[in-house]
Amino acid sequence: MNAEIIGCWAGQIWNALNEADVLGTKQLKKITKLKEKELAYGLGWLAREGKIAFEESGDDKEMLISLVQQ
Repeated sequence: MNAEIIGCWAGQIWNALNEADVLGTKQLKKITKLKEKELAYGLGWLAREGKIAFEESGDDKEMLISLVQQ
């Protein structure tokens, strides 16, 4: 695994969020077809760049993710 692959995963996540505004982690996995670890790496990449925001959902404790408006 290298930075180029992780960057591709981050791109898939960014594209999904750009289409839907806010998605949960389960939805992101389904849309992007990324494995848990791949999703985590891609989210970390986007978080480090300040491109996404995290929010806990109400009852189900799933993380909601959205793009940061710049």
